[in-house]
Amino acid sequence: MANTSRAVIRAGIHKRIRRKVRGSTERPRLAVYRSLNHIYAQVIDDLQGQTVVSASTTEKDLRGASGGNVDAARRVGKAIAERALAKGIEQVVFDRGGYLYHGRIKALTDAARAAGLNKNEAALPAAESPSPEAEPAPKSEKKRKKDEKQQ
Repeated sequence: MANTSRAVIRAGIHKRIRRKVRGSTERPRLAVYRSLNHIYAQVIDDLQGQTVVSASTTEKDLRGASGGNVDAARRVGKAIAERALAKGIEQVVFDRGGYLYHGRIKALTDAARAAGLNKNEAALPAAESPSPEAEPAPKSEKKRKKDEKQQ
């Protein structure tokens, strides 16, 4: 029985995502790569095959105590957004690179949105409690009948 490594599985997922996600000149692709020690982000115009801007924790001004944690990802997200906005790019297509949208990947994306990329897709607060005036969700027909029988 053959075991498949995580890297091979991630590469397959990334290939599937890349078939669907294309960056254009108006809305380039924000690609993310994550290693154990660093995180890298590039804004890529796929039509021209060019990297427009990039940022990573290997750069002197973004280097910290550790480049492989959530705080480092936030620094890179903020830097990539500032550099993209300086080049006139306000909208991007996010390419998570086959990684789960969680942890460092989510921190980078949220920081980029907070810094001004994709303003219409504002990052939602993590725990948003419903307002007391909000109506409860409608019950399904089965649950409604069951409640009526119990009363």
